[in-house]
Amino acid sequence: MVEVENQNSRQPPALAAAIAGFAAYLTKERGVSPETLRAYRSDLRQFRDFLAVRKGNRDPRLDQIEDADVSGFLAQLLGSVQKSSVGRKLSTLRSFYRYLREMEVITNDPTVTAMSPKTVRKVPAFLNIDDLFHFLNALKQNAHAAASRWRRKRNWALFECLYSTGIRVSELTGMDRPDLESEEALVRVRGKGNKQRIVPIGAPALEAIALYLEAVTKELAPADLEGSKALFRNARGGRLSPRSVSRILEQEMRRCGLWQHLSPHGLRHSFATHLLNAGADLRSIQELLGHASLSTTQRYTHVHLDHLMEVYDRTHPRGRK
Repeated sequence: MVEVENQNSRQPPALAAAIAGFAAYLTKERGVSPETLRAYRSDLRQFRDFLAVRKGNRDPRLDQIEDADVSGFLAQLLGSVQKSSVGRKLSTLRSFYRYLREMEVITNDPTVTAMSPKTVRKVPAFLNIDDLFHFLNALKQNAHAAASRWRRKRNWALFECLYSTGIRVSELTGMDRPDLESEEALVRVRGKGNKQRIVPIGAPALEAIALYLEAVTKELAPADLEGSKALFRNARGGRLSPRSVSRILEQEMRRCGLWQHLSPHGLRHSFATHLLNAGADLRSIQELLGHASLSTTQRYTHVHLDHLMEVYDRTHPRGRK
């Protein structure tokens, strides 16, 4: 196990050392993704900055942090960020202090009395089937255009793959070429906590990926292709980042006339919503999405019920308003 330094000293360690130990634990023991680690660090850094102003000490000892400090931190956030963000930061603090208790660094947890703000669960953003097909067909046309370069083909492959598999954008950018088993129409995915799963991939996505791989091999210099097994590459031949995928998605949606805001995660929501509306059961969707808990998957039932109510109102003789 990764331990906090000075664990056996008479005084509890300072906050900075505890955060460093927690970050090492998340990386080595939990195997969290770089994006998750960055979010944890950002939340804890913000808490530390708050304490610097409140206590006049940027690096207080753990035994100097009280329940009122945690509640004060959350209270000052409520006026500037959404309640869901406040809840996430509290979750980070609770994970941090749970780790410290398990390491026997502390016995008192100042997050115990903190209350999570009540939030209204939002229906996940997604594209309806008509808009999604319009988007993917526009990408396909651009990829097959005579003057199309390898990056236009890559963009089609990116979003066909995201929608076909329902994987997370971090899982998409983390894919290596050997992870794609084209003949079996399967993809090997490394998910949260470095857990692996295998998901099916459809024929249109395989077609798009094959076109992209052929083009990138021809058009990128051999030196740019060496040293990385990444499936999806940036302009310099390196691994594409999740942030770049978000930027590419926004550009491509605008190019084909879709102006609603949609993140790459919205394609994952579209995947799940369309499967549920077509009759897929929640357990199967849970396996495909890689959710550890069925309750995470159940958020899509809200979208499904909205769809059912719309059908009922439109078709039932006594249901019309």
